[in-house]
Amino acid sequence: MPSSGLPSETRSAQVIVRFTLRIVLLGVFASFGNAGFSASLAVLLGMTVMIATLAAAIRREEIFSPVLTHWDEAAAYSALYCLTRLAIS
Repeated sequence: MPSSGLPSETRSAQVIVRFTLRIVLLGVFASFGNAGFSASLAVLLGMTVMIATLAAAIRREEIFSPVLTHWDEAAAYSALYCLTRLAIS
């Protein structure tokens, strides 16, 4: 019996919701930083990249999986980190 694809869609949706909530939370914490919003956000994004990478390694997730994983989150946070660092410069 062919699968309907719902588990992978649900898992990807959970990753998108988790990513969105973390970005909102990082923005809130960065707004209270003493170093300024951009500098605080860059530091928090850098830490989040490390945490997402560690979570992916511990869970032994596939890097190029057909569903979204912590690796994809780490890549997105890395891109946002680079953009934030460019904005500071």
